[in-house]
Parts: sequence; C-alpha cells; structure tokens
Amino acid sequence: MTAISIIYGTEILGMTYELLQRSGVAERLRRAMRVVVKPNLVVAKPAREGATTHPEIVEGIIRFLKDFGIAKPVIAEGSWLGEQTGRAFSCCGYEALAKRYGLQIIDTKKDKIVKKNAYGLTLGICATFLETDFLINVPVLKGHCQTVMTCCLKNLKGCIPDSEKRHYHNIGLHKPIAALNTILKPDLHIIDGICGDPVFEEGGNPVTANRILIGTDPVLLDSYGATLIGYQADEIGYIRYAKEYGVGNLFGADTKIDEFQTENRPKNRTQNQSQLVCELAQLIDDNNACSACYAALIFALNKSGIRNSGKKFTETIKIGQGFRGKQFDGIGVGNCTQGGKHNVPGCPPSANDIVQMLKKL
Repeated sequence: MTAISIIYGTEILGMTYELLQRSGVAERLRRAMRVVVKPNLVVAKPAREGATTHPEIVEGIIRFLKDFGIAKPVIAEGSWLGEQTGRAFSCCGYEALAKRYGLQIIDTKKDKIVKKNAYGLTLGICATFLETDFLINVPVLKGHCQTVMTCCLKNLKGCIPDSEKRHYHNIGLHKPIAALNTILKPDLHIIDGICGDPVFEEGGNPVTANRILIGTDPVLLDSYGATLIGYQADEIGYIRYAKEYGVGNLFGADTKIDEFQTENRPKNRTQNQSQLVCELAQLIDDNNACSACYAALIFALNKSGIRNSGKKFTETIKIGQGFRGKQFDGIGVGNCTQGGKHNVPGCPPSANDIVQMLKKL
C-alpha cells in the first residue's frame, strides 16, 4: 500500500469506495472479522460546518465492507464532554445511515471501560475499540484551539470515556494522546479533508478542499496533514511524542504519495463562508483558482496571523489559472502564478510552504 493516497472531487461516497479499492486493504480483511468504524462526531453539527466526518465517507466504507462480505460492520463513537452522542448520530446523518444498512451504532459513553498502561500512564479505554478485529479511523483534518490541529492521532480521544477526557486535560493532552496510540492501533485511517475548520474543533469556519486521504501510518498522515493546513509536525506535541513512542514515521521528501482524480479538483468553494474566511479572502486576488489551492492559501493566511497583526498588504496574493503566463511584481501561489516576483510552487502547494514564504516577506 502506498504511504499516502489522495483523491479529489465532490462525489464523496464514490471517491471513498475507489480509494479503498486502490488501497489493497481487501487483502487484509476476512469475512468473519468484527470491523469497527470510528468517525469524528465531536458535536451534533452537520459535516458541512467543518467539524464532523461526512456520512458519505462512512457509507462508502460500509458499502465496500459489505461488498467484500463483512455483513455487520459497527459504527462507534463518543462525542466530547457535554454533548450527547445520540444527538450527534442523529444530526450528522449516522442514525439514518444505520437504518439504511441495518448497522449497529454504539455510543461508547455507555461502554465498559478497560484500563491499560502505557508510558507511565494508566488510561481508560472504551471496550468496543479493543474488542475488534479491524479498526477503521475516520477523522476530520481540521484545526484545534488547544492542540493546534486534530486528525488521526487525536481522533482516538473519542475512544475513551468522559472521565478519561477530563483526566487528559488535567495532565496535558499531548502525552496521553500519543500513549493512547501505542495501545489502540487502527488498521486503516481514512481522512475527511472535504471542508475542515482551520481553527476550531467544533467547526463554523469550513474551508472547502474536497479531498480524502488514506493510509496506515497515523504519524505520517498527521505530519503530512499538518503541512496541508499550514503547520509543521514539530509544532504539534502529540505528533512528536507519537514518533518518539514508535507509533509511526514523519512525512518527508521521500514519502510516496499517489493522487487520483486531480482533474476533478472542484472550483466551487463554501457558499456560506464564515466571517473569518471572508476576512482572509479579502487578502486574495482569485482568478479561477481550484479549491485545493485556494484552501491551502486560506489555511496559510490563518496560520500566519496576518489578519490580526495590524500589518497591511500593499497587494493581494494572486492565485488561479487566470494568471497563467502573466508577469507581475507581487506574490503568487501555485504553479499557475509562476510569473510572479515571489511564487510558492505546487499544484496545489502545501499551506506550510505558503506560510514560510509569508514569513520571509
């Protein structure tokens, strides 16, 4: 299996199914397996707001598993403190999904707790996630107000009871998140990169990127995902600890990445943009930019802090196919703006590369 595979587009269910077909995961499955799918349903908000896993992704997974011959996959989740998981299952479309396919959905807030030890910590874990033959982790790539970002590694925090979530916050989130990933080791990670919120775990500022990623190494995926939203792995404590604890390897220049349907990177973006995204968009001169490139720039501008710095751009940042072959003095983002005096190459470029350019300038 390629280290990271990415598919672009808007047909979310079909994209997910195709990624699974291409991944070779069927070679690791057996029909008698108990398979548990763990999305991110942190709050009772629809996926379009940038906080929760699109049900179409999970439906694609369910269809693939059923076509393979796994009759009764399970969906399990425990929402964050103060939220009722049942409300999230209903609001986010999972209750309806379960009815369509005759699935069991488990609110792990009501689950049995099993104690495990790792790296000097005693951690309580919901039994459902330990009593499985194949665990599929389906996080959302998005920002987080305390840990900078959340993706594969942190999504496992939904596999612990509320009492343990309080404990993690008391002792600091990063080390226990990394330690948890030495105990729970999902067999597959499928990342919802459709429209994650760049700032808050609970959503409200969706930035459309329309991509889904798949892989087996959560450290690799998270460290790569960090670059997509404007960060470096060493800025995120739990990624550093997870690497130190042997959970996986960091993304690097030699990481093999396969991309599919790149021609389908859609041009449409979030229609009901938040005030944050609208303010950042004022710094952009967009001429027919595809959403993946545009999203990278939005993520980078948010990370750079330019919006609240008191500094003013003398010229907006140019982006989009309309700038192909044109020469200009300012900043351009993406291969289409290579005629700019300053250019961040890539199709799309990583948000982190854009951040580094903004720092230099």
